[in-house]
Amino acid sequence: MTIMEKLENYLLELGMLYEKKAENLWIVSDEAKGLQSLIISLDGPVIALRVTLMAIPDKNRENFYKTLLTLNATDLIHGAYGLDGNNVVWIDTLEGETLDLLELQASLDAVSLALSQHYKKLAEYRNK
Repeated sequence: MTIMEKLENYLLELGMLYEKKAENLWIVSDEAKGLQSLIISLDGPVIALRVTLMAIPDKNRENFYKTLLTLNATDLIHGAYGLDGNNVVWIDTLEGETLDLLELQASLDAVSLALSQHYKKLAEYRNK
């Protein structure tokens, strides 16, 4: 079984709705977990999970960056917050060759938990 087939089987087994956008790109949604437009991509043996959270705020950036770094260091089980262009993203990478169902589920649960727990704190910085 290829990594792609394994990943799709695991998503189905977890009851995740997904849309295949390209050969190695899926958009996953699970309203119950608060996930909308989670992007999963496969590049060689690496599986990347990614969610765009918000635009980088125009004001109070120093405190905002400090908050992101603190959350990365103290509050995230899997993945990390990062910056991509003008956006804040959450990203995690998994090894496709050794991926198992529980590992994928842990990563998906971690992003869901992070988004629900950190939303209020990060939303305070949103541009108005």
